[in-house]
Amino acid sequence: MANSSKLSAVSRPEIFGEPLPASACGVIEQALSRWERLMSLGWLRKLTVLLALILIWEVYGRMLDNPLLFPPFSVTAQAFFSGIISGEIPDKVITSLRILLMGYAIGVTGAAVLTLLAISTRLGTDLLELLTSMFNPLPAIALLPLALIWFGLGAGSIVFVTVHSVIWAVSLNTHSGFLGVSQTLRMVGRNYGLRGLRYTGAILIPAAAPAILTGLKIGWAFAWRTLIGAALVFGVSSGSGGLGWYIFENKNMLEIANVFAGLLTVILIGLFIENIVFRAIERRTVKRWGMQN
Repeated sequence: MANSSKLSAVSRPEIFGEPLPASACGVIEQALSRWERLMSLGWLRKLTVLLALILIWEVYGRMLDNPLLFPPFSVTAQAFFSGIISGEIPDKVITSLRILLMGYAIGVTGAAVLTLLAISTRLGTDLLELLTSMFNPLPAIALLPLALIWFGLGAGSIVFVTVHSVIWAVSLNTHSGFLGVSQTLRMVGRNYGLRGLRYTGAILIPAAAPAILTGLKIGWAFAWRTLIGAALVFGVSSGSGGLGWYIFENKNMLEIANVFAGLLTVILIGLFIENIVFRAIERRTVKRWGMQN
């Protein structure tokens, strides 16, 4: 012990230490500026882009000076609020969303059944692969003439084409998500004795949640697009309907500002579903489970 204390007390003249000033160390941590803090907010960046697009729309419309061809944003906004106050646009929105939710719910349910069959049996896998390769490339609007024959002029035909646009996208993404689940998680589930629906609900669905959510988003977008397109066709036949008929009717009357107001309504509903509804589901599932940054 005495020898070790003597060794520790020995000076080392070849080692020279001198404290450095803080300026020589550079900036280790620097506070963000107000601009950098604002630009770190995702909703603010999106709002900035949206306002820039609105400004371009307004300037181009005024430069063109032809309301029958391209009305400015201010004219479109006036027509939009007039339609809201009169109750015409809300009525069309309710009609469209009611039909959309029916078709979307049936399509998601059908996709769930097909996917469960695919992960349970080889025959189910072959069935899903065959059906998706046959019907997924087929546009839903192409089935509209058959839907008219089978279901007549009414909501049933639009629901049918909406289901077609949803079921294959959701099935493909969900099945791909299940196939991507790691073998480690699968073995953990089997070691705990999970089988059947318990195994699917406890292991496969949480692990494949990002792919399932992506499929639901794609299915929603396809359904919304198909609904508006189908309503445009049904507007010719039945004279009633949702936003698609509203757009078609105002086009015939050369109320182009109202046409743009209908298109603006479609866009706003899409933004709401994507950034509010699906974002809330994403926060409560995949982000909470640490499966997505």
